[in-house]
Amino acid sequence: MPLQQKHLLGLEGVSAADIGLMLDTATTFREILERPIPKVPTLRGLTVVNLFYEPSTRTRISFELAEKRLSADSVNFTTSASSVKKGETLKDTIRNIEAMKIDMVVVRHQAAGVPHFLTQCVQAAIINAGDGMHEHPTQALLDMFTLRERFGRLDGLRVAIIGDISHSRVAGSNIRGLMTMGAEVMLCGPKTLMPRDVEKFGVQVTCDVEDAIAWADVLNVLRIQLERQEAGLFPTMREYHAEFGITRQRLERAKKEITIMHPGPINRGIELDADVADADYSVILDQVTNGVAVRMAVLYLLGGNEESVS
Repeated sequence: MPLQQKHLLGLEGVSAADIGLMLDTATTFREILERPIPKVPTLRGLTVVNLFYEPSTRTRISFELAEKRLSADSVNFTTSASSVKKGETLKDTIRNIEAMKIDMVVVRHQAAGVPHFLTQCVQAAIINAGDGMHEHPTQALLDMFTLRERFGRLDGLRVAIIGDISHSRVAGSNIRGLMTMGAEVMLCGPKTLMPRDVEKFGVQVTCDVEDAIAWADVLNVLRIQLERQEAGLFPTMREYHAEFGITRQRLERAKKEITIMHPGPINRGIELDADVADADYSVILDQVTNGVAVRMAVLYLLGGNEESVS
């Protein structure tokens, strides 16, 4: 069955059936990535533009690899080497790019709502690679894929998201996706980094990291952005680590195995200690690998291509 939407703008309103289809399709592509030649001709003849207005390492490289593995033609756009520097508007930029006959656009932008705006400007399929503090749907999909791979299920799984909830697009997509798939979610962080209306999500909330660890099967630890400390939302990085940092000692006190996730990049010694990030119960590098498979699945399903996956 095809996806029920033409674009992937976020996970809000996306059905469990569609999320399940994306995860199931990613399983097939994950197997393809293990082949000696991890490439298929599935999207040959399609052109994908990577439109990144913000810096990115993992997400951008992951999408580029996914496109190459599917044999699509890809074009990379950077603001530093474009007419944006000359004052060109976003609308003119994307309409000029579409005039070159493209099929899909992967967009990252500092302003929330840009992916939705682009759907009103062009006919190409739009994939949100992160918009402001709104959503980052493919990150949540790869997180869910990694958890399903590890636990065999999402329904009933207890996932605690730790850190800067208020400013995190990763948290926004994970909350929506996990709850749609039947997981339980707890949010944990300083009150100054928690949304005011957080209760509307129907999640549990705590400001005590020990409570979150005791409750959870999984900790998804978010990066603390340095500008939050500069804005006075918490006193110092050292104090943040003392109150909310995930350490081996804290995990050992829980007396159970807890899976550790992180969307990257990691501030080692702040939100997560190095020995925790590198431990056997950490799936951080699995997330990175699975990100390519998940993005291949999204590109394939939105590409409208009837070629066989294999």
